[in-house]
Formats: sequence, structure tokens, C-alpha cells
Amino acid sequence: MDQRLITDLKAAIRSIPDYPKPGVVFRDITTLLGDARAFRRAVDELVHPFAGGRVDKVAGIEARGFILGGAIAHQLSSGFVPIRKKGKLPHETVRIAYSLEYGVDEMEIHTDAIGQGERVILVDDLIATGGTAVAATQLLRQMGANIVAACFIIDLPDLGGAKKLRDLGVEVRSLVSFEGH
Repeated sequence: MDQRLITDLKAAIRSIPDYPKPGVVFRDITTLLGDARAFRRAVDELVHPFAGGRVDKVAGIEARGFILGGAIAHQLSSGFVPIRKKGKLPHETVRIAYSLEYGVDEMEIHTDAIGQGERVILVDDLIATGGTAVAATQLLRQMGANIVAACFIIDLPDLGGAKKLRDLGVEVRSLVSFEGH
């Protein structure tokens, strides 16, 4: 990816200092989503390595992963699967618990969402510590998915999440990175 595109995408992302707590800089992609050109370019860049290949499903992590994942699935002519917080899906689900900074949460997926051996791309807006993405990876694998890659607009490499996914054998693609938290 060329440096100008990286610069343009970074410029489309709003940085909010001291949110949700002092010392943290929140990377807000709603400004990128609201910029038609930046949104299109981000989706195109995330799709590009997989165009022409077989991707059966795109799994998006609630909530911004739904927006990106839906657009990516559309471009790849793939199905879309939502990975949601506990209690949000209306049918039978498979669930996994995972650690958060301040406790434990659970995410789930419909039992019939992924077929054995289906090729799946995992999508979210940002990879930080990797807790949510690692749990989603484990959940998808539990269902028999072959995870082709995990894709993010933003990587915060200092927090180590992308490395955790790579250590699980998952290819990680991100468009921009920001140092720090």
C-alpha cells in the first residue's frame, strides 16, 4: 500500500485524547466511514488480497466490524456472519467467554452460521490487545472455520494483539498503525 493512501486514511480517522480514560487516545473510524472516498478506499484495500479467491463468509465483530464486514462481504460475493455480544442473537448460539481490561464478557454466533471447512475472513475496525479478536478466532475455529485472515483498518502494535493472532497462525492485515495506546 502506498504511503499517500496510508496518510489519507490516517487523516480520515479522528483521534480523541483521554478517552475512555486519561492517557488513552481513542481512534474513531466514524469520520472515515462518513467520508465516502476514504471508506471506499479502505474497503477496497481490505478486499484486494482476496479478490478472485474463495472466501465463503466474512465474520464481523460487533459493532463496527458489521459495517466493514458487510461491505467486504458484498465486494467478495461472500456471506456475512455477525459475531455479537451475549444475548443479542435470536437463534441457537455457540458462545465463548473472553477477558476484558475490566472483567469478562461473552460473544456468540449462530450454530448454523459457519459450515465445516468454510473459508472465513474475520473483520473489525481495530486490533489493540487482541482479546476480542483472539476469542472470535477461537469461536470460529470451534465451529470448523478455516480462517483465511483477520482484517482491521487500525493496528495498535504496541498493545500486541496482531502478534497474538499471528501466533495462532492467522494472517493479519491492517491498513494503518498508530504507536501507543
